[in-house]
Amino acid sequence: MKRPLKPRVLGDVSVKKPGGRSWNSFGPLAARIELAEEKIIRIPLTKSLRILIIASAAIFFVFGSAVAPTFFSKASGNAGSTMASSTDPTAARTALESQLTQFETQIDQYQGQILSYATQGKTLNNQIDILNDKLASLNLQIQATGLTLQQLNDQIASAQTQITTTQASIVNKRTAIEVLMQNLYQDDHTSLVQVFLQNPQLSDYWNETQALMLMQNSLRMNVQQTATLQAKLQDEQQQFVASESDAASVAAYQAAQAQEVASTETQKAQLLAETQGQESKYQALLAQTQESAAQIRNQIFQLLGGGQLSFEDAYQYAQVASNATGIDPAFILAILDRESALGQNLGQCSYEAAMSSSDQPLFLAITQSLDLDPSEMMVSCPNADGAYGGAMGPAQFVPSTWDSYSTAVALITKDNPPSPWNDNDAFVATALYLKDNLAGCQTLYNTVTGQERCTAAKYYAGSRWRNYLLTYGEAVVEQAQSFTSDIQTITSGSSS
Repeated sequence: MKRPLKPRVLGDVSVKKPGGRSWNSFGPLAARIELAEEKIIRIPLTKSLRILIIASAAIFFVFGSAVAPTFFSKASGNAGSTMASSTDPTAARTALESQLTQFETQIDQYQGQILSYATQGKTLNNQIDILNDKLASLNLQIQATGLTLQQLNDQIASAQTQITTTQASIVNKRTAIEVLMQNLYQDDHTSLVQVFLQNPQLSDYWNETQALMLMQNSLRMNVQQTATLQAKLQDEQQQFVASESDAASVAAYQAAQAQEVASTETQKAQLLAETQGQESKYQALLAQTQESAAQIRNQIFQLLGGGQLSFEDAYQYAQVASNATGIDPAFILAILDRESALGQNLGQCSYEAAMSSSDQPLFLAITQSLDLDPSEMMVSCPNADGAYGGAMGPAQFVPSTWDSYSTAVALITKDNPPSPWNDNDAFVATALYLKDNLAGCQTLYNTVTGQERCTAAKYYAGSRWRNYLLTYGEAVVEQAQSFTSDIQTITSGSSS
């Protein structure tokens, strides 16, 4: 979310008088010479309405003003294939989405082949085939992230156009408000005697009164419409910032994919050089490099929200959560693994510095129920674009999300109240949230890989999950496959 922008000064509603001098609608009134001793008769109700409407407009100008920053695109990228240009944005978006779906299908096929080779046994030929399929999958991912970047840059351009249009509408409305306020100010200082002298006919006086009421209604409508436009502008700015942030993340991940291609090619070349194409040499090399169950059990598992466990302890927590929800423990571990978080710095900020004001009361209620000092419980930091942080513990739930799952977590873990900083509670909360997301993804994808990729992307990015299918989502799927192998090793009964 954007940080609050500074309000404009009251001088924004000043009006120029003939001769270059200016007066301010909110400044003190100039002294006037009275030509009669008797008091000037006014209409109290009309004046009250005027004062109320002018005050409302003034409040809006002081507190409702927002100046949009100058925008620029931080990310650029080329789609892996040539797209036919189209003047119809809907058609272009549909074509991009169709290509992305094709890439996802092809990537799923390569992932399936890699798993098939792994189950056939660790032979040199299988390992070479795995590396070749991995390279093909990575190259497809790079093309797909290029298409995602193209989509995001289109969204950025569209949001910028909408922002410019809305800003122009706000300027026009404010100009109309200034004119109406000036006219109302002038009418407010016209006595009833002057009105009668200027309009000797009763019908003229009635028309003048009607015109005043129409002016007041017009001012009220313009203020309301400007407030609506102001809210619309804030939404458009938030959408712009979100698209910019997504584009930067996707571009960074695309660069990481290119590095992984180079690393995989090097790995393949080294394997062929060391084995010289001989199976016996490969098996000897495999025996030297294969990790034992004991090593895997004692590996340090880094939690997404900060903290660490042994891999064996992390697996035990994941197994409890899996038994309660049906989610694969390797998938739970991959979500909670810090390496799958695209390098974000999490769990390092105080709630006062990172959390939105709307989330803070619930955060304080959660810490109070757990008898914890809120100032000592670190939460995720705001991102580079200034959007709020405030996610708690290994599951990285914001207070409102944690509150919605806490009852279900307590039923499983028997912790009442459950704590977002408790590993067992956090693992179960993660599994429950994944289960809910998986239900929706199962209606969109036919393969397990596609469903898990979708579920991971939703966990990470919420409503913007499609932008992270082949970045965060794919990273989690690959990490889950690695953890599956580790889990098989430590549960196979080997004590080595």
